[in-house]
Amino acid sequence: MTPRKITANISLTLDGRYNGPGGPGDLGAIVPYMSTEVSRNMLARIHEHATTAVLARGNATGFLGYWPPVGEDENADPRERGYAKWLVDTEKVVLSSTLTEAPWERTRVIDAPAVDVLTELRATGSGDILVNTSPSITKPLLAADLIDRLYLIVCPEIAGGGQRLFDDGLPGSKWLLAHREIGELGEIALVYDRAL
Repeated sequence: MTPRKITANISLTLDGRYNGPGGPGDLGAIVPYMSTEVSRNMLARIHEHATTAVLARGNATGFLGYWPPVGEDENADPRERGYAKWLVDTEKVVLSSTLTEAPWERTRVIDAPAVDVLTELRATGSGDILVNTSPSITKPLLAADLIDRLYLIVCPEIAGGGQRLFDDGLPGSKWLLAHREIGELGEIALVYDRAL
């Protein structure tokens, strides 16, 4: 049996940050680009082959408040509705040391290191595993060289502070560009596959 692919999606500024100097909630350099055509196309792409979503606790609870109603909204963009329906219906794994019960249906809460959980998921089942906008999970997977595909939206702003996805000390790796799309605001959607 072929191991499942581990994929991850995230939006970054030009200086490689997924939030600004104000901390995790400082998304001012990213939010303006999240409802563009390019971002919506990427949203449709990230779950195309995925059968499992992996989220950190913060995103799991935040997404719960936002996405389920989008899946039911006849006026929502079809790409957003499709993603929302997939997210509600798919298997979800939430990594958390504080949650005591699952915040969604079809969800397991696991209190274990990301590398251990994803290694186990990769060895069972079928379909891609999407680490869904969760840098606290993506970063240790990058450090362990476990990510097979990266979905990135690069926003044309320099945050000047905040947390970076690609920290010093990561193992060297080579990636192949599988897709790119440039938006009217200067945002770029990039899909990279890990070179073997």
